Amino acid sequence: MKKCSFVCMVAAVALFASCGLYQKYERPDVNTSGIFRDNVSLTDTLVATDTASFGNLPWRSLFTDPYLQRLIDAGLAHNTDLLNAALNVQMAEAQLKASKLAFLPQFTFSPQGTIGWWDGNGAAKTYQLPIAASWSVDLFGNLLSQKRSAQVSLLATKDYQVVVQSNVIAGIANMYYTLLMLDKQMQILTDMTALTKDTWEMMKLQMDLGRARSTSVQSAEANYYSVQAQSTDMQRQIREVENSLSLLIGQPAQTIERGKLEDQSLPSEFSTGIGFQLLANRADVHAAEMQLASCFYNVETARSRFYPSITISPSGTFTNSGGGAIVNPGKWLLSIVGSLVQPIFMRGQLTAGLRVAEAQEQQAFNTWQHAVLQAGSEVSNALVQYHSSAEKAELEAHQIEVLEKNVEHTRMLFASSSSTYLEVIGAQQSLLNAQISKVTDDFYKMQAVVSLWTALGGGGK
Repeated sequence: MKKCSFVCMVAAVALFASCGLYQKYERPDVNTSGIFRDNVSLTDTLVATDTASFGNLPWRSLFTDPYLQRLIDAGLAHNTDLLNAALNVQMAEAQLKASKLAFLPQFTFSPQGTIGWWDGNGAAKTYQLPIAASWSVDLFGNLLSQKRSAQVSLLATKDYQVVVQSNVIAGIANMYYTLLMLDKQMQILTDMTALTKDTWEMMKLQMDLGRARSTSVQSAEANYYSVQAQSTDMQRQIREVENSLSLLIGQPAQTIERGKLEDQSLPSEFSTGIGFQLLANRADVHAAEMQLASCFYNVETARSRFYPSITISPSGTFTNSGGGAIVNPGKWLLSIVGSLVQPIFMRGQLTAGLRVAEAQEQQAFNTWQHAVLQAGSEVSNALVQYHSSAEKAELEAHQIEVLEKNVEHTRMLFASSSSTYLEVIGAQQSLLNAQISKVTDDFYKMQAVVSLWTALGGGGK
């Protein structure tokens, strides 16, 4: 009776000790208020109150250019990083399955047979067909915490797959828009080449009439070659971007079929969503939190190692050998063994393991907090880039309108000897620079839209 009471008391103590090990991860507090800066004010923060987020927009609804959609489809099917991310998910799923199977007993089957002779007598044949099992009783949550760690690690791996997918889509879109920008700038250079060639011819005619010097012709000729050199450099950039885009979509370097910059249609009004939604919509932020949860369960696993491990090992053997004599037919020999191992002195290994796990948990928490702040910073940067580029492009449009008139007027004045060749060449160069800058800022606007979509979650999880 006393022995039974003692066993019950030990079991009760073990049960109460294990209660603190069956904890589930809960999200720590994080401040997300005002993490987006206002795109106009230099000091204020943007208090986001809308519940819809531009980042939830599917990529097909954002990128409507059919050429771009085909490129993105090719990238999603053949991009190396994306294919490897899918394999990482498969490996994480296999690890989770293994952690779940750890709760089941382990069975082994090892048949044996023996033939022996004694003092010239006939052969004695014996056999054994043993089946052994081993079951670890997860009284202190060791296996449970490992399973939960594998579960959140799988979620983090899937999050990273989403991150890679969003980055691939954004990379393809940015390179595609870069090609459109370079095409437009190439067209501007082609038009300017014709204009500078005409100016060169005009100055040669003026020199033949005695109205201009040879220096004006030389300057016009040099300006013509300068524009041609820029066209050659532009062609090189186009070829390099095509090669990079081909590599991104997993194809050999080739010519990229595409549309025109002026035909693109992207949103101009955005909603960022409230700060807390960013935690759920940004796959990388969620992945960082899942890593924190995984480290939390690793701490639980480290704590559980301070408690005893209990193993139950039943076995059964069908044999015709028993008691040193040959017995036929065979019979069953059954046994069950229970064992308990309590760590007493492990040279500080368990304590060190716990401290390492706790430090890793703190590191994961710091990484998660940084991911939240970085997400807000990326949203702020994308918003200010869009609005500043839009404002610059509008000003440059007015500048181009004025410079086009200036080029026309200086050419007319030069023809009537009322202007110098330097004014003509300077006006043409100013117009070229303004046109190139306008196209570049139009591209920056498009790039900002892509960056904002990615920063807000890139289509959601």
